[in-house]
Amino acid sequence: MAGTMSILIREMTPEDYDHVYDLWMSIQGFGIRSIDDSKEGVTRFLKRNPTTSVVAEQNGRIVGSILCGHDGRTGFFYHVCVAGDYRKHGVGHRMAHFAMLALQAEGINKVSLVAFKSNEVGNQFWQEVGWTRRDDFNYYDFILNEENITKFNR
Repeated sequence: MAGTMSILIREMTPEDYDHVYDLWMSIQGFGIRSIDDSKEGVTRFLKRNPTTSVVAEQNGRIVGSILCGHDGRTGFFYHVCVAGDYRKHGVGHRMAHFAMLALQAEGINKVSLVAFKSNEVGNQFWQEVGWTRRDDFNYYDFILNEENITKFNR
């Protein structure tokens, strides 16, 4: 890996999808939804949130990504990931900072994310960079489309 300073952190575009999907598929334990994470689903998300999602790129290779959007009140990070050979070099921190600045530019004052309890690497990262793990509420969801299944990489 070349120096991390040569890694470009930039807005994600729909044209990045194939490379981002390849990155997702390379990460053990990564959960991908059949509809939301399809090319069409991600393109829809990026159209709704055109300035806040981010990729890290080096020499044409996508080595990190964050899907980031907001509801007008709170920002949300989804699918935060860095290629294994680029971890522990500040790539995730730089991407998160880029996305948070983009949220602030849109008047958003808070950002949240969900990390699976079994995601030791991710949970350790968020704690190390100063995020607060919340234990004061329960998280609920309701499935509106049973065809949108999540498959986890092995």
